[in-house]
Amino acid sequence: MSSSAGGSELFSSYEQDFTSVTDSIKLKIEQQIPNQKGEERKATIRAIEREIDEADEILGQMEMEILNIPTPSRTRLQAKLRLYKSEAEKLKRDLNSDRDELLGGFGMSNEDGQSDYDASTMDQRQRLLSGTERLGQSSRRLEDSHRLALETEGIGINILSTLKGQRETMVRARDTLAEADSHIDKASKTLKGMARRMATNKLITAAIILILIVLIVLVIWSKLFN
Repeated sequence: MSSSAGGSELFSSYEQDFTSVTDSIKLKIEQQIPNQKGEERKATIRAIEREIDEADEILGQMEMEILNIPTPSRTRLQAKLRLYKSEAEKLKRDLNSDRDELLGGFGMSNEDGQSDYDASTMDQRQRLLSGTERLGQSSRRLEDSHRLALETEGIGINILSTLKGQRETMVRARDTLAEADSHIDKASKTLKGMARRMATNKLITAAIILILIVLIVLVIWSKLFN
């Protein structure tokens, strides 16, 4: 799903659709209905209810789309979504609070038609509430799945961080062992050099002693036979 610098392009498209629908609802409530009577007014009210249903569906699509948007942009869009929901609720309250007044003036002759209309309206409202509830459940499931994915991602990051720390410890230990091995090699070479020098000194000392003994023997020999 493509994203722009300010958030999801699809979310922006839903915003445009929502604005268009709510503008149409406001136009009907504020300008058309006050000037209408009879069946024309009832038809306009039914149209408003259909548009309110459409606005609720768009809000549900916005809510699901937010779950696919990166966290830095999500907070700002969630705030906008809350404003849109408040606006939709206000339109519903406006329609419900003015319903008796909007439907007034039909007289007793329209009681049967009014009853049929109310039954139809209640049926539509029940379907709307049922659809909204299902949409809310789906949204909550998506939020739970998204939250679980974030928690799993956090655990994975912690594990990777721990493994990285252990790797760095092992690398330092390996470097320390390599340095110690280098020192041991140097010490071994030094000891071998000292051993060679000691052996050489022993040979030199033995040679000197041997020469001295030979000289002493020659001196004694010379004195005895001369």
